[in-house]
Amino acid sequence: MTVQEKPYPVVSLVVDTFGDWLKHRREMREMHEMDAANFSQIAGELRMSPNDLEELVRQGPHAADELPKMLIALGIDQEALARTEPHVLRDMERVCSMCNHKRQCDRDLAAGTAAKHYEEYCGNADTIDGLGPRVHQ
Repeated sequence: MTVQEKPYPVVSLVVDTFGDWLKHRREMREMHEMDAANFSQIAGELRMSPNDLEELVRQGPHAADELPKMLIALGIDQEALARTEPHVLRDMERVCSMCNHKRQCDRDLAAGTAAKHYEEYCGNADTIDGLGPRVHQ
């Protein structure tokens, strides 16, 4: 067995998940300890309201994990989008983070049917449909 193999994948998953949870709790505590002026300034720099920023932090670091998968499923080059429309990509990440249709999205992505159905539930559908040809693969 090589060093890179994990002999207990379930245990490793539990440890990693618990570590992520602890990190998220620490981030939440830091956010609540920050004074309102600094928090509002950070939110302003990110071009969002303090309430939206608080909600994003509350959602955790993996809240927008579906977006890169969706972009791939739709033939959109995320790197090109980041280069040409960084604010659009950031807004798409925000929308994805706060989405209430994660289960449907995950099912469609796993089944390979996301491109057929995303317009039915995706909060980014209008933005995706409005992207120009320079971001399509």
